[in-house]
Amino acid sequence: MKVFYVKEKCNLKQFTDSVYPQGAFCLAALLRGKDIKVNGARVGKNLTLNAGDEVVYYTSPKQEQIPSHTAVYEDENVLIADKFQGVTTEGLCAELRASGEFYPVHRLDRNTGGLLVFAKNKTAEEQLLNAFKERKVSKIYLAVCKNCFKNKSATLTAYLVKNEAESRVKIYPSPKSGGAKIITEYEILNERGDTALMKIRLHTGKTHQIRAHMAFIGCPVVGDGKYGDDALNKKYSAGRQRLIAKYLTFNLDGGLSYLNGKEFKSNLDPDCPR
Repeated sequence: MKVFYVKEKCNLKQFTDSVYPQGAFCLAALLRGKDIKVNGARVGKNLTLNAGDEVVYYTSPKQEQIPSHTAVYEDENVLIADKFQGVTTEGLCAELRASGEFYPVHRLDRNTGGLLVFAKNKTAEEQLLNAFKERKVSKIYLAVCKNCFKNKSATLTAYLVKNEAESRVKIYPSPKSGGAKIITEYEILNERGDTALMKIRLHTGKTHQIRAHMAFIGCPVVGDGKYGDDALNKKYSAGRQRLIAKYLTFNLDGGLSYLNGKEFKSNLDPDCPR
């Protein structure tokens, strides 16, 4: 059993995603069994929650032990977590904070797995936030994409406009009002007929950048239900996007410079989503 209290108005699914990864993994089963109570009443569907509501999850010991991540590296200042797919950055942070101070310094989409950095104190948080802002952190992703690439490698520039209401972004080839410039570099590592294993480097880090930019050029990430190719996803039974934050390197100043020269690697495989 796990007990949480709502801080602001949201729905049950959103709340679960943000506070309890293990509950998010099995939310459908919990609702079917009415194994969630809101303010003492059992519920069987997603519903609106208000600030101050008490939510109790009657997860089994087996459900509670489902891992949300593994630790790739940890010291007194930094945790580099290998986040599993289906876990939100906020949910993982909430889980970690049950055992100490953790501050996320960037984020990954719920269904993107791989390396996620947390600071373990305010000094480290400030240094890492500045490093990400100043592009002193190199992030390389591996993805399986629809193989409609015109070139084996390229550095793409476009403009991204975010639609908060729909939780989507749209890509434009030229500057657009309210748009942010994005730069995405890719290289084909292995062609497999109608799909290809890709190495993708982000030169900017915007919401859904890889997924939307690859879809914009006609090569969406396999398994992407929002920007992807439904027929291709069905062909490969891809219910989760084949996208992993695979490699991470730092070029830091100050007290965290001891991390420089090290390459951190996710153990996750884009061909085997977890």
